Amino acid sequence: MKKNLAFLFLLIPILVFSSCKKAGTGGDATLVVYLKHHEMPIPNHIGYPDTVFMKFNAKELPGTTAADFDTYFIGEEGEDHVHCENLKPGTYYLFGVGMDTTISSRVKGGFSVKIKHSDSKKETDINLQVTE
Repeated sequence: MKKNLAFLFLLIPILVFSSCKKAGTGGDATLVVYLKHHEMPIPNHIGYPDTVFMKFNAKELPGTTAADFDTYFIGEEGEDHVHCENLKPGTYYLFGVGMDTTISSRVKGGFSVKIKHSDSKKETDINLQVTE
């Protein structure tokens, strides 16, 4: 009985720590992030491409400087989205910035997103609302 109880106490921490999902790079998931200002897409520009900053294991805005984030992804010229590739399942805070040329203003915004294990080998579209 004591042997079984000791085994159980050793097994529980192992299961708890192994079941935690650690967000980060090195996975198979892709987020395709569309920055939108008043529901209109913000295309990437040569001098000011859309950029998505990402904080791993975060549900709230960690700050507004690049140093506050773990990584970032830059959009390609002419496209209306940013590919955020090679992600593991977990929770991420996304903060997108771009240039809305219709109002000649920088736009930004963010929110938290969770990649489930079942979505780990998929490409998921995300609409990220941005504002002045």
